[in-house]
Amino acid sequence: MAQTQKSLHQLAANTAEKLPEVSLSEPFGDGCLVHKVFDKVFMLSLYLNGHAIINLKVQPEHGAMLRDFYPYIHAGWHMNKQHWISIFADEDLDAQLVQDLVLNSYELVVAKLKKVERQRIELLRSAT
Repeated sequence: MAQTQKSLHQLAANTAEKLPEVSLSEPFGDGCLVHKVFDKVFMLSLYLNGHAIINLKVQPEHGAMLRDFYPYIHAGWHMNKQHWISIFADEDLDAQLVQDLVLNSYELVVAKLKKVERQRIELLRSAT
């Protein structure tokens, strides 16, 4: 199980860190990594009672569907339960789903950024 937990955090971090304007910090102390785009949170990686989890932003209707379909996805721990989900490390974890949900969380936050910030991200994406 330790490898599964480590790989959840690694997979999510590897996906997030490839995105434009992403920063990493620990504002809540050791052990809770926060990924932001232009200072807006889109992912948290932490351990809860010894279990690796990541919190991601989702559209409310998608969050409900994901929680119903995947036993390792729950309402966002310590977050708004409609707009955030928690993904727990699990042996049946779908790696592609995790990557897609990290990207979706990022895109939801980017959509709410200032116009100039969104334009910068588009420029950076087109340059690669």
